[in-house]
Amino acid sequence: MGGYMKEKVIDTIIRNNLIEKGDNVVVGVSGGPDSMALLYVLREAKERIDFNLYIAHINHGVRGKEADEDEEYVRRVSNELRIPFYSIKVDMSKYAKENRLSEEEAGREIRYNFFRQVLSKLGNGKIAVAHNKNDQAETLIMRFIRGTGLDGLKGMDYKNGDIIRPLLDVSRDEIEEYIKENNIEVRIDKTNFKPIYSRNKIRLELIPFIKENFNENFIDTIYRTSRLMAIDSDFLKKYALEKYEQMVYKETKDKIIIDREEFSKQHDSIKSRILRMAIERLLGYIKGIEEKHIYDAINLILKNSTGKRINLPKNIQISIGYGHFTVEKVDLKEKIVDYKYMIDIESTTKIDELKCEIITEILNVNEVDVKKNNRFIKYFDYDKIYGNLYIRNRRPGDRFSPLGMKGKKKLKDFFIDLKIPRDMRDRIPLLVDDCNIIWVVGYRISEIYKIKPETKRVLKIQIKSKEDLYGTRYSSNIN
Repeated sequence: MGGYMKEKVIDTIIRNNLIEKGDNVVVGVSGGPDSMALLYVLREAKERIDFNLYIAHINHGVRGKEADEDEEYVRRVSNELRIPFYSIKVDMSKYAKENRLSEEEAGREIRYNFFRQVLSKLGNGKIAVAHNKNDQAETLIMRFIRGTGLDGLKGMDYKNGDIIRPLLDVSRDEIEEYIKENNIEVRIDKTNFKPIYSRNKIRLELIPFIKENFNENFIDTIYRTSRLMAIDSDFLKKYALEKYEQMVYKETKDKIIIDREEFSKQHDSIKSRILRMAIERLLGYIKGIEEKHIYDAINLILKNSTGKRINLPKNIQISIGYGHFTVEKVDLKEKIVDYKYMIDIESTTKIDELKCEIITEILNVNEVDVKKNNRFIKYFDYDKIYGNLYIRNRRPGDRFSPLGMKGKKKLKDFFIDLKIPRDMRDRIPLLVDDCNIIWVVGYRISEIYKIKPETKRVLKIQIKSKEDLYGTRYSSNIN
């Protein structure tokens, strides 16, 4: 099987034009089975395709002595194979904390940043990573659980910008057989066998359960599904590009003007793709622009609301003109996109727009010292809360029952009374349930949800942020 796997990978490289003559290819090598198999196959592929091969290794600083030994092992292999070696040692846990990322996200960001640093020294090229058929299955499951569309269900691409994945057509079993037949020494990261990350739980618990109880060929089944999704996704992408090119009036590095009538005629799927295409051309990427942002933008475009505009993440603004709409990069430092997140009780919720965390806890009233209230820690009568909890910014028509007041008043008037500047009002988070505003965060809680003598259960909410949510405090009238 070892020779078969090698031919299979080289066929994937040639068929998908992953590596061309003269390319600089940086292969990420951890020392584990997948990356070592990729390294040795690429070394053999060099005999058929004349390219330059380099090894890059990241010591994440998580596993102490074992991580140092991994680095030394990969360095030794690079010397034996006479392949140039680059390495870096980082504190992944510290990086994750400083950048408000999970350790998985931090590791991924650190890896690709380093790979690209190496590439820039070499004068550009390609990054080869060891994602295989099993990784593809895990990725698809994760995306399905979190929610995704057709493009997400096609899984990882063989080629995505400067990243190539030569092992996508081979399974982990094939890789292990290749390693065994070729007597390749590998390093084993024991954390891969602990269900401490979402991906590990899928690999170690969910997929084995599915294979045992539903489909023993699940990996191959989901692989075939991803290929079918890829075919449809690629067709729609090409079709949307044709339509995009037909309806664009003008395109610069900061602004794209699109015919609104032609846009309105398209199927919803194509509308979404065209809008994403425009944003990606301006930014160079689409990460951070979610389906809810695209949906809101399309609704505005179709309403024929000339003069209206909507702000999206990443300083993207869409404005409506006569017969057209404009997608552009603008300075939105003082503005914030509309957002709404459901808050899970007794957990921590991250709010990207505000770079903060919301921590919730249910307590018995006897455990609470209300005097410990401060601007960003508040206590509420938990049994008064109706339905789900959300954090969002203001919406037109919002009304609020400020602590100490009978009845409700317009949130706009509440802000005016506190002399909060107009350009700051969209930045103020609101804690709401399915009926009312519970807390204008940092300013006032609702009279409806205050703790009373008859209160039994208390919801404690704490908001943590590295930065002041609003900058200067605009009013001392805070309860």
